[in-house]
Amino acid sequence: MNWLTRLRNWHAYRHQRLADVDLVVLDLELTGLDPKRDEIVSAAWVEIRQGRIILGTARHVVNKEVRQLGQSPVIHGVDERALALGCSLRTLLQQLAEVLEQSMLVCHNAILDWGFLKRAFVQHEIVMRPERILDTMQIERQRLLRQGQTLAADCLTLSACRQRYDLPSACEHHALSDALSTAELLLAQNSQLGGTQGALLRQLT
Repeated sequence: MNWLTRLRNWHAYRHQRLADVDLVVLDLELTGLDPKRDEIVSAAWVEIRQGRIILGTARHVVNKEVRQLGQSPVIHGVDERALALGCSLRTLLQQLAEVLEQSMLVCHNAILDWGFLKRAFVQHEIVMRPERILDTMQIERQRLLRQGQTLAADCLTLSACRQRYDLPSACEHHALSDALSTAELLLAQNSQLGGTQGALLRQLT
């Protein structure tokens, strides 16, 4: 693909509306914050199509190969029994790669989640390089900065962001609940930034 084709694709992408793009909203539960040392405990995702959350696509997959659960039974509700019902990390990644093939990835704090996923995909020799990733945390950060607001500590957590849009409280630190919560937050941001027509992708990146 030459530079002119890339430029045209980028221009077309920037002028698409969110509702015109298929999205996969993902959340990972982790044993820690270091992709080189810590592990993916579970992954959950739900798809958004034509600006609607498709609940029938929601999936929650536990990685049965986790070596050390640490505080996961307390924080994430994933214990040895849940592990036994899970699947291998390779299978988890293959399932995720399949749904991402034709969709854009959405995360809350994409740097963290994609850091773990990118490393895992490479280790398992699965080719997956999403061209674009939407990050609801960064969307909110930029929105607050444009309003001249000072970013206080913890103001960009998923729950804090949801509160600003009057979204209801939700169960936290469970991958599926957080994926659904992130999907709701994205649609609220889309409405806030784009009005009844919805936002252009350039307004969200």
